[in-house]
Amino acid sequence: MPSSPSEPYDLAVIGAGPAGLAGAVTARELGLSVALLDSAGQTGGQYFRHPDPALRAARPQALHHDWSAFAELRRRLEASGVAHLAHHHVWTVTRQGDGLWDVHALTGADGDGKHPVRLRARTVLLATGACERQLPFPGWTLPGVIGAGGAQAMLKSGLVLPGQRVVVAGSGPLLLAAASSLVTAGAQVPAVVEASGYLGYARHPRALAVNPHKAVEAAVHGAALLRHRVPLRTGSAVTQVHGTDRVEAVTVSRLDRSWRPVPGTGRRIACDALAVGHGLTPQIELATGLGCTTRRTLDGTHALVLDDLQETSVPGLWAAGETGGTGGWKLARVEGELAGIAVAARLRALPALTTSRRVRDLARRRDRMRAFADAMAAAHAPGPGWTAWLDDDTDVCRCEEVTAGRIREAVTDFGARDARTVKLLTRAGMGWCQGRMCTAAVACLAASGTAEGTVPPSPERRPLAVPVPLGVLAELPAETDPS
Repeated sequence: MPSSPSEPYDLAVIGAGPAGLAGAVTARELGLSVALLDSAGQTGGQYFRHPDPALRAARPQALHHDWSAFAELRRRLEASGVAHLAHHHVWTVTRQGDGLWDVHALTGADGDGKHPVRLRARTVLLATGACERQLPFPGWTLPGVIGAGGAQAMLKSGLVLPGQRVVVAGSGPLLLAAASSLVTAGAQVPAVVEASGYLGYARHPRALAVNPHKAVEAAVHGAALLRHRVPLRTGSAVTQVHGTDRVEAVTVSRLDRSWRPVPGTGRRIACDALAVGHGLTPQIELATGLGCTTRRTLDGTHALVLDDLQETSVPGLWAAGETGGTGGWKLARVEGELAGIAVAARLRALPALTTSRRVRDLARRRDRMRAFADAMAAAHAPGPGWTAWLDDDTDVCRCEEVTAGRIREAVTDFGARDARTVKLLTRAGMGWCQGRMCTAAVACLAASGTAEGTVPPSPERRPLAVPVPLGVLAELPAETDPS
């Protein structure tokens, strides 16, 4: 803690998942004053979601792998003296003329608290995680269609199932984990539908060899599915959802190599819920708002460019975990620890910290896991033909009810060639979620009229990372410039 309320923290960590927890406790144990801000009421992030204490869950660890590792991080946090600021929704980070960072946050469970916060820090660590990427298809707005990660969140934090008969579909390793959790909790899973498959991993034998724990994780999930006789259909996708008031069935179609549905292969599967997701998208709005350099990942998203010690292209701003590309909680923890050491070395003028055996070991582990993350991204990258799933009446932007037909019209009739132009012409992405659900789909449809054929969503610079009341902006100090 700072010696007085007016003094800045040495480090502000945004996000209390594995990366943020590891970075905060490491920096604090090295003598820095640290504030840890998170929008949730409990630590753990998306991966280690756990039930509210009011639910009195007897064994929350039963819903998680590696619970003991999280419990150890949480124990270290409680013993460290880190200022844990729960229910703090960071909406912007700015750098002032004195070189200090201002971190602005709304308070309250939903960001509706009456007392917004401005916290000052010498350095900042972004550990903001990722959100699910959704590719639309006819019927995806029906009640009962949720994200694959959303299904896990319902189970882990609410102890409820999204339905009794749940099809799990999309692409990426999250599908196996979600299906395994659902069947273990008592749901029926008629099928796991994977659009890409797993043969792509064979092109990266070294990444597999140096990450044996990944094979173990896959075996654990696979064994659960085998015990419950859950079929796995690769090279296939849910191309339509059926129902009136909620999901009643889905159509699963075979895909060709570009993810176009093969005519005549549709098969109808009865269910009352669909858990679907096509990988994760790094949440980097705070970083791009500050001008951080990004890179295109192998699965078509954008992630931050980081140096060997997790610093971004903006001096004094570090990042760890999914912000640098999706790679799982173990990678996030290692990167958070590296960042915590690097910040301490900078502020305490102890460069020897960064050449220690501990840092060399952490860097080797990070590089091994990053190699697997790249293999995973390549194996599950969406093919450009997925837009053939969409008929013109399919809603792409759910908030503003913008259909695929209107977006195609903007491209063919009005010459739009990028997501921003489509947004200006159709309002796609202007709704409450600010494009988090639809930007990837809009960008791909916008590029359908170009020679390239597909482009990722552009990492737009947004001064506001979450919705902010105008009154909060009006009360900002005169020297603050959120742009």
